[in-house]
Parts: sequence; structure tokens; C-alpha cells
Amino acid sequence: MSDEKPNILWICTDQQRYDTIGALGNPYVSTPNIDSLVADGVAFTHAYCQSPICTPSRVSFLTGMYPSATHVNGNGNDYYPETFPLITRTLADIGYDCGLIGKLHLASAYRRIEPRANDGYRYWQYSHAPRDDWQEGHDYADWVRSKGFILRELTRNPEGVPAELHQTTWCTEKTIEFIREEREGPWLASVNIYDPHPPFNPPQTYREQFAPEEMPEPLFQESDLEQQNRLGKIDFQSKVRTPDDLDIRNPIIPQSSGSKINSALVGRRDAKTLIAAYYAMIKLIDDQLGRILDVLDETRQRENTVIIFTSDHGEMLGDHGLIQKGCRFYEGLVRVPLIFSWKGHFVNGLHSPALIELVDKVPTLLELAGLQVPDGMHGRSLLPILKGEVDSDQHRDFVRCEYYDALDMRDHSFATMFRNKRYKLVVYHGHEEGELYDLVDDPDEFNNLWHFSDKQDIKLDLLKRSFDASMLAMDRGPKRVGPM
Repeated sequence: MSDEKPNILWICTDQQRYDTIGALGNPYVSTPNIDSLVADGVAFTHAYCQSPICTPSRVSFLTGMYPSATHVNGNGNDYYPETFPLITRTLADIGYDCGLIGKLHLASAYRRIEPRANDGYRYWQYSHAPRDDWQEGHDYADWVRSKGFILRELTRNPEGVPAELHQTTWCTEKTIEFIREEREGPWLASVNIYDPHPPFNPPQTYREQFAPEEMPEPLFQESDLEQQNRLGKIDFQSKVRTPDDLDIRNPIIPQSSGSKINSALVGRRDAKTLIAAYYAMIKLIDDQLGRILDVLDETRQRENTVIIFTSDHGEMLGDHGLIQKGCRFYEGLVRVPLIFSWKGHFVNGLHSPALIELVDKVPTLLELAGLQVPDGMHGRSLLPILKGEVDSDQHRDFVRCEYYDALDMRDHSFATMFRNKRYKLVVYHGHEEGELYDLVDDPDEFNNLWHFSDKQDIKLDLLKRSFDASMLAMDRGPKRVGPM
């Protein structure tokens, strides 16, 4: 690798599951541009977020540290405490021109634009969500207004915000603007698209491309009703329902007089209609990604640009009778896409099954920029796998995920997940409930072994390992400089 520092295009969608990419085995989606990154780079097929909730997950993968260590354990916080520096600040300090496009969500955006942290961004185009909730400081709403429309009115349209005025399109427009700027030195574009986060409201032109009757069934068995009712006191954004009537507070397709939408679909809350809308949102993301890649090629910056495609956490999407997120750790919720592409530098077409944590991104970026990884950082660089220097099947012996009162719901739940190559252990702290899955024999997580008498030795061993991992992940405060 040359001494020249690469540009970094870091695309992070919101609430996108791991199993939503055509090249990685989903025949129902349409993701040709993401597929091209898979072909030109390395796809980590077992990448796990460190929290199933936005803010703690984002802070962890921007610092390389677990949420509990950063003191950012949930959404809605007053400010980011800056316990650890953000990677964008570190890179800005060595000459990177850093740009933020879209969501940041390191602190609360409730009734305000979230306060800036020491984030290192020179270029700032902010949109927490595609809603008209902020009178000032919402750059996406201002852009819509500059086009002659009012975002609040567009969001009430049952056909969805038109693709040309969608937040995903705005993110692309601003990313292209940033990439085209004249500059000396490398740049980092942090592109944070809000979709496919709820509400599930893609533009009608994209919805029409995905017929609900052609969509796959969610992972569901009748035993899920009993299982989720047993966990019903533990915080989650939806209540368990059968796939034909999910707990969707806002209809996927709202009722409206004069709508051109198929009346048979209006107000439907079944899983297949939800999945079709979700995949339509991802299709729009993929189309706009294609525009960005075209500009990289046109400006001859592609060969010196590291491209990362990922998400902050997943979405239940009807699996086990649930939608959205909360205090659960099923694969669809905590396992996300993670693709690195850098033509001529990284391995092409590699699908790595190694266990990966999203905190591993920061040390990877530090090494790409020629910096040392700080002692004690929880993340571990992926660069040896990306460059084909080590066995791509092995990176971590286990991965962790935390939920510490992350949504301020009624139970104020605390829980941890510990997953090795065979087993997943979930502990709901303060409750007599937990989950234990054999992911070799039961990859869809239907058979909870927590109470099985013949699995207690395995459970006890995993409990000890999980407890050890939690203790070793704590923030131990200032650096020791002497014996007293």
C-alpha cells in the first residue's frame, strides 16, 4: 500500500438486516450496485452491532469501544460525553476533509437539532429523520423547500415522498456535491441514510416493483407466541403477533381518498406487505448508491477510495412475530451488512464468515490512515483479512451486544448477548428469563434451550464467559501513571 492516504466513502443505512443483499443470497431484493461492491471487495457475512438501538450502536462504531464503556447506552441522551474521540475527529486532525451527510444521532434530536460534538466534520448536511419536526437546522427539509415543496405535506402523501425528493436522494445529491469539491488531501464522507427505518413508506414507484405475494415468509412458528409472551415484560417496540397481522402502529400504506394505490393493500399489516415495502426502500438506496459510484469513476477517484457499506442494526421484519427493535438479539436484529471495497488493494469477491463486531471498523480505518490503534480499544483491525494476509474464516472467538435501558421503556430492561460460532446466549438481567440457541442445529432461533436440563452445563459455561467479557469491557478510567 502506498503512503498516500485513501479517501473513505462510509455509507451507513439505518435498520438494515444482514440478509437483504442479492449477491449474498437473497433472490427477492434488487441490489445490483451493492452486489458490485461484494464482487469487488470483502463481505463479512457475520458482522454484529454492539447494540440493537441506534445511538449506542453508532457511538460504538465511531469510537471502536463498546457502548457501556463510552457511557452512551441508549437513545435520547442530552449530549455525547466524548469519553472517547470519534474516528472522524481523529482523521480530521491528520488532514482528512470530513463530511457528514444525513443522520448522526450521537445525542437526542427530540424537539431540537442534536448538539454538535467534537466530531471533526467540516462539511455538514444534517437530517436526523425525513420529518418536518425542526424549524431550523434541518438541511433536508430546506432542500425540499428549495425545490418548491413542503416536506410536511409530502410525508402525508399515501404514495410516499417522490423518489426525486426523497431523503435517500438528498443524501446522494449532497454526497456527490462533497465528492466533487476541489481539495488537497484525502476526504471522508460519512453518508447516513435514514431508510429502511420505519415508517415503511417507500415511493410508490418503488413499491410497485415488489409484489407482496411474491415475498418470502418471515421466520415464524406458533411457539413464538408463547416465547414472546413469556418475554412480554421486557422492552420492545412491538407486541408479538402472527405474520398476517403484525403490530404496526402506522399502516404501511395509509388510507387516503383518491389514492392510486391498490385498494386491496391499503391498511395491510401483514409480513409480506411489510417485507415488500422494506425491500423497495433498499432498492432506492441501491439505485442512489449507483449514482455515487458513477461519480467516483467519472472523477477518477474510485481507485483511491475505500468504500464501506453497512448499517447500525437490523429489523425484526416479522420474524418471531415482531417488528422494529428493542431488547432482543435475534440474528435479523443484531447482524448487519458489512462490505469493504478498495479496487487493487483489497481481496475481490471474498465472503468471510468470521465473527466480526462493528467496533472493528475504527481500528481498520486508523491503520488505513497510517495511525496506531490505541491500547485498550475494543475493536480489532480487519485489514489483515481485507488484504488477504490471514485466514478469512477467523477473526474473533465471540461477539457481544448490549442493551442497557436503551429506549427508556416501562421495564428499563438490561440484557447482554454473547455469541460464539455455535451458541448464542442472551441474559435478561433482573429477570428469570434468558435464551440459549444452538445456531448450528437451529440457525433460525426457534428452540430456546435456556431451561433444558441437559443444556445447563453449556449454559453455565457461556454465562461465565459472557460475564468475563462484560467485566473486561468496562471503562477503567484514566491511564495509570504510577503506583500510587
